[in-house]
Amino acid sequence: MVIGSRRGASAKGCLLSLLIFVAALYYGVNIGELYFRYYRLLDEMQTQARVAAALDDGTIRRRIQAAAQEIGLPEAAGANVLVTRTASPREIRIETRYNETVSLPLFNHTFTFHPRASEPL
Repeated sequence: MVIGSRRGASAKGCLLSLLIFVAALYYGVNIGELYFRYYRLLDEMQTQARVAAALDDGTIRRRIQAAAQEIGLPEAAGANVLVTRTASPREIRIETRYNETVSLPLFNHTFTFHPRASEPL
């Protein structure tokens, strides 16, 4: 039976890989949450643009503001909603702009989002 010395390099490599994976997962979940909320708002804006022919601008604005509040977006997302109807070509454009800040260890960043939806009337 041969007893050799084990350096432990494989255990350290495994721990390092696991640490990197957990850090990437942690950062990815926190940053991904911002984009998930953005796409939820964008989906609501597209839905309102599709039914816009039957609704007035105030109703559309209120529905988007309520959705932004329900999703948990900053106040600016609902307060900055702009609904524009054009005659030629006949279409509606709904847009807003807001910022969200992420504060993570070694990473602080403010993301600016500008969701827009447009549909022909």
